[in-house]
Amino acid sequence: MALSFGFPRMHKEAGERRDFLPELVEFLGRIGAGPIVVEEGYGTDVGFTPADYVAKHAQCRVGSYDECLAQDVVVVLRYPSEAAVSKLKRGAVLVSMVHLPTRPARVERLMELGIRAVSLDSIADDTGRRLVENLEAVGWGGLKSAFLALKRTWPELEAPGRRPVRVLVLGAGAVGAHAMRAAAAWGDRAWRQRSVASGLRGVEVTVVDFDLTGDEAYVRGELAHTDVLVDATLRPDPSKPVIPNAWVGDLPRHAVMVDLSVDPYDFARTPPQVKGIEGIPEGNLDQFEFGPDDPAWGKLDPHLDTRNRRTALSCYSWPGILPRECMDKYGAQLQPVLRVLVEKGVDHLDADTGTFFERAVARAEVSRWRRAHPR
Repeated sequence: MALSFGFPRMHKEAGERRDFLPELVEFLGRIGAGPIVVEEGYGTDVGFTPADYVAKHAQCRVGSYDECLAQDVVVVLRYPSEAAVSKLKRGAVLVSMVHLPTRPARVERLMELGIRAVSLDSIADDTGRRLVENLEAVGWGGLKSAFLALKRTWPELEAPGRRPVRVLVLGAGAVGAHAMRAAAAWGDRAWRQRSVASGLRGVEVTVVDFDLTGDEAYVRGELAHTDVLVDATLRPDPSKPVIPNAWVGDLPRHAVMVDLSVDPYDFARTPPQVKGIEGIPEGNLDQFEFGPDDPAWGKLDPHLDTRNRRTALSCYSWPGILPRECMDKYGAQLQPVLRVLVEKGVDHLDADTGTFFERAVARAEVSRWRRAHPR
């Protein structure tokens, strides 16, 4: 029997507007998927109506949130609430950003409920390269926002004759590489072109990887003349910050800190998980910029040191700033993943000898991932 699919809305903060586009429903119809239920209002925040989805597949209909959750495969970008996950039927496949490595309690809950989650952020090729990602948008979205903030904190940014803008990027992986290119272009190529035409001096970008981030004397020396500090690190131990709060005090008063790693705080873990830059707030699409006097600093866990503050930018999903463009890319990347589920079924995936995408999806399925990563 063909698998049924549910596409619920996310029901998160108002700024979260990332529903998949109608082309994904059309694709599922072409490859033989069964009934599809999209929630009432689906797509309206990215310029579509539910009718646009229904028109793409003869077996697509509009239903309630609970009806979407009752299908064989539930597709939603951000991980649903605990109440929603509890409504999924045992054996259902949840296709979402589960974040298996950093959410151990979530993994155990899925195992307990018998939910066969496929974590989009864990789908990777045989070399470990992610196949469902929008890291370019992370780098460019974060840096554009950072330069806009810097324009407010440092009026000299657009003053003739000023020194070069100095950006320090922590981490030389995929996110760091995009951040480096975005920083060199002011986070906005058009803005850079205007600045060049105006005779403004450009941006000096310094990239520091893990073998230097622990060198206190070096890093603090760099921080003293940094205008934009970017955390793009992937830490082996998320309980330890890369930049302790004491070091934040070395930054100039006008400096802007940008969290691109967006590791969440988790004080339920022992030891607790913290952000790479100690003490900065957690942001979302409704608010991702926090000035030094923002109340968000005072609402953080009292165990965190927040005494030294600078304007900070943090957002759980930088690509969400441009929701339609973001979901167009994610939808295209998701097609081969859903094809594997339709054609093979989650129980028959082979992580060792299957096809390219079969192996990738199998490794990202929660029960197989759990066996490969015992506690």
